[in-house]
Amino acid sequence: MEINANISTDINVHLEVADPQATAAAYDTAFGLGDRLGFRASPAPTTGFRGFILSLVVLQPSTVDSLVGTAVDAGFTVLKPAKKSLWGYSAVVQAPEGTIWKIATSKKKDVGPFTREIDDLVLLMGVTDVKASKQFYVDRGLTVSKSFGGKYAEFANSSSPVTLALYPRKAAAKEAGVSQEGSGSHRIVMDSGIGSFTDPDGFAWEATA
Repeated sequence: MEINANISTDINVHLEVADPQATAAAYDTAFGLGDRLGFRASPAPTTGFRGFILSLVVLQPSTVDSLVGTAVDAGFTVLKPAKKSLWGYSAVVQAPEGTIWKIATSKKKDVGPFTREIDDLVLLMGVTDVKASKQFYVDRGLTVSKSFGGKYAEFANSSSPVTLALYPRKAAAKEAGVSQEGSGSHRIVMDSGIGSFTDPDGFAWEATA
């Protein structure tokens, strides 16, 4: 496939929900993401794990705690309470409409004044074959920035509001603290300059208007 070097690989995420206005208000209370995240009305059915996690990468543990607190105030459910691990400090919560969020920092203690600033928004897709999916996206113009064989892959985000990463579906579900079983719509749609298509795991992409 020939790739146009001038295409934009900026990625935008839209969650499909029953009530976009109410959901947007809940997310504003929880995280204050502004236009980093979009919502659209859809009755598409789904059961169980939707196959992806959205992650907020932040500077330090107090930011994690603050975002978890406002998420709970907005009606989110805690799936994994905030705690230290080998990789830092993190928690996992689930929105009222079902989307699973991980809030994480690589730091195990605060390194500066308190802030609610979010450094990165990561879309972690749970896929059947990381190597095959990585090549699928490389063929569509994305550049790999991190790769660990069949265990993990991450793409360069340049100025994109969202970083795309791939993880085995079973490992993604374990990370979220839920069973890997699920069916129906992912209830998430990405748009970017890389075209309209559905990837090998059923994730839908649209061309940026």
